[in-house]
Amino acid sequence: MFTGIVTDVGTISELDQQGDLRARIATDYDTASIDIGASIASDGVCLTVIALGDDWYDVQISAETVSKTNLGSWTVGKRINLERALKVGDELGGHIVSGHVDGVAEVVAVEDEGDSTRVTLRAPKDLARFIAPKGSVALNGTSLTVNDVDDCDFGINFIPHTKEVTTWGEVAVGDRVNLEIDTLARYVARLAEMS
Repeated sequence: MFTGIVTDVGTISELDQQGDLRARIATDYDTASIDIGASIASDGVCLTVIALGDDWYDVQISAETVSKTNLGSWTVGKRINLERALKVGDELGGHIVSGHVDGVAEVVAVEDEGDSTRVTLRAPKDLARFIAPKGSVALNGTSLTVNDVDDCDFGINFIPHTKEVTTWGEVAVGDRVNLEIDTLARYVARLAEMS
């Protein structure tokens, strides 16, 4: 489990496509405190650590995960949002995030509004019904509040702090973004279907 509060921005330093995709991620985390088998959300995708170095860790990414996320577009040098798994007693500053991406949204507009940036994204039609104004979503692993919804499009405002401590300061039209809908929204929709 995660909170969607990004705690490091890592960099893809190596990619190796064998049977699965293997990625080396450079990080500022103290890797001595990371265990082999630990889960780290990488651009919102819960990935398992399979090797460690002084300032990096490796993950193995299945073809299924690549097909359902934007990880297939990773390149060496790409910066990604990172979050270590939630520990009992940690502050829950965002919302409950599983790291199981539901689909990929596309950035369709970026507009500065004062010091903040308004980003409009288009969700896949089958996921759009779970996105509501003032509800939560996780985008590339970042817990965010939805401002408005218009059919499959929804808007998010990024304050300067978020743009500085995540990769959201680099957002551009056409970007493909990992989308995880709020778990509560999923259960409410399921209950409504059964009524």
